[in-house]
Amino acid sequence: MELRKKVFLDKFWALVKANPIVVLLIVASIVVGFSVDNFFSWGNFGNLVSNTAIRFLIAIGVSGCLITKGTDLSAGRQVGFAACLAGVLVQRGDYTGRLYKNIPEMNMFVVLLIVLAAGAVFGIVNGLIISKLKVPPFIATLGTQTIIYGISLIFTDAQPIGGFQKPYINLITGRIGNVRSFNIPYLLIVAIAFGALFWFIYNKTTHGKYMYAIGGNEVAAEVSGVNTGREIIRIYTVAGLMYAFAGYLLAAKSGGAAASMGQGYELEAIAGCTIGGVSTTGGIGTVPGILVGVLVFEVLKIILQFLGVNPYYNYIAQGLVIVVAVALDIRKYIAKK
Repeated sequence: MELRKKVFLDKFWALVKANPIVVLLIVASIVVGFSVDNFFSWGNFGNLVSNTAIRFLIAIGVSGCLITKGTDLSAGRQVGFAACLAGVLVQRGDYTGRLYKNIPEMNMFVVLLIVLAAGAVFGIVNGLIISKLKVPPFIATLGTQTIIYGISLIFTDAQPIGGFQKPYINLITGRIGNVRSFNIPYLLIVAIAFGALFWFIYNKTTHGKYMYAIGGNEVAAEVSGVNTGREIIRIYTVAGLMYAFAGYLLAAKSGGAAASMGQGYELEAIAGCTIGGVSTTGGIGTVPGILVGVLVFEVLKIILQFLGVNPYYNYIAQGLVIVVAVALDIRKYIAKK
């Protein structure tokens, strides 16, 4: 009995040491939950799920880039462009503020396909620049980030976009159950579906094995017969598709879109991945871990909001979390060496 207790305690403390930020946020959530009204409520749960679901999709896209020792600083701007593109195409035909009056009212599912195609194009461009031109991912995606933002400003004429079709908004923001009591946002189902899909891709497919192999040692992967260039293009293309879908959802959830939408989302996604165990040194990362990392970030925001902290301090708190998460990841890497 004593031996089992010791083994349990050893595992528990090892888990705490490996995930200090997660543990601190759990403790903070419990303290705030019992000291502030409505923290533990279905309404707050619904908001947490809705926000997490979209960020989770973005983080999944970024995770493939990080696992292969890359990154994608254009993620947020891609999300913003997708939101703007979707917003323009799903505007009601009778809306007086339509940005492009010559475009007919379009079916929301046709719009989704168009948005996904645009996301795939951006992803392919990133992949080609990195794999064929050998531009470091940081620089390549920093450049495309600026380009995409410029395209968004030109496309929208820097104007806010509204007047969306009701079916589009209702389908994305709907919930199963009573809104005031027990309810499950549709976005939760979307997040679960994509989480399961990418868990399968990362763990059970050849593409997943190649991705981890490239992150572990790209030269060794190439010698083993992996077409690293093709795989990198595929990874960034999939990332582009995820950003596009996230932007499509975000526009409906927000009820509007603008070129500035999505700004900084790439940093949140990178931080969420890092907190969730995706190593910046490559070759390591799991889908459940990514979900936990994104949840931590969203819970932090909600805690600060319920405590009445000035919203501007959120950036300071988020920045500290990012620095601490990366520092801990680097320490783990050094310890293994």
